[in-house]
Amino acid sequence: MQAQNIIFPAQILRGPGVISQLAALCSQLGKRALVIGGHQALAAVGDRIRHCLEGSSVTLVGSEWYGGECSEGHILRLANQVAALSADIIISVGGGKSLDTGKAVGVACHIPVVTLPTIAATCAAVTPLSIRYFDDGHFRDLYPLTQAPAAVIIDSELLAQSPLRWLAAGLGDTLAKWYEFRAISSHHRDLSGVARSSSANSRICYDLIAAYGASACDAVRAGKANSELEQVLDAIFMFAGLTSLMSSGAHAAASHAIYEGFTVCDKTREFGHGLLVGLGNLCLLALEDRNDQELREAVLLSHACAVPLRLGDIAELDAQELDSIIQASLHAPDMQNMPQAVTVDALYAAFARVESMADALALH
Repeated sequence: MQAQNIIFPAQILRGPGVISQLAALCSQLGKRALVIGGHQALAAVGDRIRHCLEGSSVTLVGSEWYGGECSEGHILRLANQVAALSADIIISVGGGKSLDTGKAVGVACHIPVVTLPTIAATCAAVTPLSIRYFDDGHFRDLYPLTQAPAAVIIDSELLAQSPLRWLAAGLGDTLAKWYEFRAISSHHRDLSGVARSSSANSRICYDLIAAYGASACDAVRAGKANSELEQVLDAIFMFAGLTSLMSSGAHAAASHAIYEGFTVCDKTREFGHGLLVGLGNLCLLALEDRNDQELREAVLLSHACAVPLRLGDIAELDAQELDSIIQASLHAPDMQNMPQAVTVDALYAAFARVESMADALALH
C-alpha cells in the first residue's frame, strides 16, 4: 500500500466584498505582511490592502512585483526579500503565475500565505502546487509544495471587474478538469476512493460551467457580480482545486500538454494558460475520436464561455511555428497520460477537426 499526503487550504472565503476580512484573517497568522503580485494586480488592490490593514495588528512591510515568471530565480529573490524585511506572512495577489510564485516563496521561507486572486483564470489560489517556468517563459516543471495557502479570499465583486478573457481562461482550465480526468480514467476499471472523489469534483466543475458559464461571462461584461458568477467561481477555485488536490496533480492530459506546447512559441506563450488549455480541451475530444454531436456540444459551450476555437484566434502561425508547437505538445509530460499514444498526424487532424466544426457552426 502507498501512503497518501493530501494538503488542503485552511480556509476559503468567497463572496462579495470579502476582501474586507483580510486584516482579521492575517492577524491570526502573523504580524508583518509582505504583498507579492503582478503590476496590474498591485495597482488594482494595493490601496485596498493598505486600507484593510490600517489600524490592525498587522504591519504592511512592503509590496513586491513577483517578477513576470514563476521561476526559481524570482522565488529565491523574493525569499531573500522576506528575510530582509522580517516578514512573517505573505499576501499573494494576481493571477496564476503570481500566486504560484507567492506560494512557493512561502514554502521557501516557512511562513503562511494568504492568496487573493484578482482574476479567475486558474485554481492556483487554492492548490499546494506551483507551475515553474524558466526566466524566458518556457515551461520548466510542476513543483509540489509542502503547504497550501493558509487562507484564500475570493471576492466576487473584485473578480467581476476583471477582463472577460481571464474569466474565459478560468472556464477553459476548469473544463479541462472533467475532460482530462475522464480521458485518463476511462481505461482504469478500479478507481480508488480518492480518485473517485477527484472525478466527482471534476464533473461538478463541468456541470456548473455548462449551467452558468454564459451568464457568468455576462456578469463580467457588465462588471457586476451575480449568483451565476459565484457558482462559476466555486467551480474554478473550489471544485477544480479539490480535483487537483485529490488527484495530487495526476489528472492532466492532452489539454495541458497542448498548452505546454504553446509555451515554446513567442507568439502564443503569453496568450493565457486557460485559454490555451481551453482550445486543448477540444483537441482532446478529437484525439479521443468523440462523435460529432459531442464535439459540437463542447465547441458551443466553449464559445459561450469565450474560449478560442481556432489557432487563428490565438495567433497567425507559420508552418514551422505550428510544427514546433505540435512537437513540444507530443513530448510534454502530460501527453504521456493519454490512454493511447498520440501521433503528429493525429494532433494536426485534431486541430483541423475542431476548426472545421467551429466553421460549420459559424462561430466567431
